[in-house]
Amino acid sequence: MRPTDLKYTESHEWIRIERDEAVIGITDYAIKELSDLVHVELPDVGESLEQDAPFGEVESVKAVSDLIAPLSGQVTAVNEEIAADMDLLAEDPYDEGWLIKLHVDDPTELESLMTAEEYEEFIKAEEAGAKEEKEEEEEDDEDEEEEDEDEDEEPDASE
Repeated sequence: MRPTDLKYTESHEWIRIERDEAVIGITDYAIKELSDLVHVELPDVGESLEQDAPFGEVESVKAVSDLIAPLSGQVTAVNEEIAADMDLLAEDPYDEGWLIKLHVDDPTELESLMTAEEYEEFIKAEEAGAKEEKEEEEEDDEDEEEEDEDEDEEPDASE
């Protein structure tokens, strides 16, 4: 179960407000989807981030994904342990696996983020869409195979 005291983004980042700063990480769902994480690129302390803009990357054996800032602000801390031990992300994404801390410029930006319940619904819808897309691709592949077979069976008019 995902923590209910966090806010979530459609790009699968989570955010926890602690006093006057935000702690940001990526969700267990994102980690599961990426699988086999090998590298993370994070911003430097002092760097300014804009809401909905990339602030780094996470790389797995099968893909590289941008990390998207859930809020605007200035980076106050970077979890250096993550770069040395990518397993921290998979083992404890909501605590020891945090990525950055941010001094929030505009707290009202939090209103645009999802609650845990909304995030669960979002994931269900995303998974349903992915399943439907995969089924359509499989049907298209089958149709193409049938067309290829039909073309092979047609007699050649020049014979």
